Amino acid sequence: MRVDQIPLSRGAFARMTASGLDVPAVLTRAGLSLELMAQPRPVVSTAQFFAFWHAVETVCHDPSLGLRLGDGTRTEIYDMVTAAALHAGTLGKALDKLARYKRLTCPEDVVVELGRDEAAVSMCWMLAEGHTPRLLVDAMFASNFALAERGTGRALHLRRIELTRRPAEGALLHAHFRCELRFNAPQDRIIYQRADLELPFVTQDEGHLASLLPLLEGSLREQTAATPLRDRVWNVLSRGMRGGHLRMSQVADLMHLSPRTLQRRLGEAGTTYQQVLDQVRHHLARHLLDATDLDVGEIAFLLGFEELNSFNRAFRRWEGATPARWRTVTVN
Repeated sequence: MRVDQIPLSRGAFARMTASGLDVPAVLTRAGLSLELMAQPRPVVSTAQFFAFWHAVETVCHDPSLGLRLGDGTRTEIYDMVTAAALHAGTLGKALDKLARYKRLTCPEDVVVELGRDEAAVSMCWMLAEGHTPRLLVDAMFASNFALAERGTGRALHLRRIELTRRPAEGALLHAHFRCELRFNAPQDRIIYQRADLELPFVTQDEGHLASLLPLLEGSLREQTAATPLRDRVWNVLSRGMRGGHLRMSQVADLMHLSPRTLQRRLGEAGTTYQQVLDQVRHHLARHLLDATDLDVGEIAFLLGFEELNSFNRAFRRWEGATPARWRTVTVN
């Protein structure tokens, strides 16, 4: 299983305190020790990290907090991965660095999807249960946007922001990102103009980057070797749930394996491709039913079910109730 560790820092607590957040109250609300604030580099699990951010939403009544914290990337470099992105040659190369190396700092995957006119960036917490806290999403997107504008040295015009949440803080988010907002989306995504990926970075530093990349690549090789195959298949499948699912042959190709080798190795790990697909669908179905107002038919389509009845049968097997009934009881 991927190591479930998310490093924090006293610097992070200091930034939160400077932003007006009562950090001790948040830690207490989240069931975490106040001693974390005194440790030089505290580490928490994904569940604890999410509990912390949910507590932030409860204790803090300022909906702009996540945006303000994420915007700190305009002046600070928080870790080696951020440094590698900032010293890249173009916006596209910077996003590639984040997508390749972000998992080294915590169990979060950054995915970049390229379309004809746009480039969509999403962040997925692979070991999380439930939906990502709203202020954390704001902070991640604000940080990504701040890095892009800091690197290019110009104001960028995003195509849009897509959010799985129900409509909220629209005016605040629009003022910050200056673009179209879409709520009740199947996935949280920040979407750039495809042409902007070619913009050069004024912060490019080839010498610094050359010193960082061997360290990052070595760490990535070690992590990949230690990540179970089932987790890697889960990651690929969860990224592909956007109106269909990937066939085993496609997943195998993305993982540079033959379908037969993938099937054999999954069997050796005590599972099958269909079982992992089933687990991913279950996880994402709960998330979309809980966090969005998408109707059941739309969710069935996004998860790759050809018929609504097939989704209803699968969900009843998972939860003992239909999706509509589960949503009524759980969400309401």
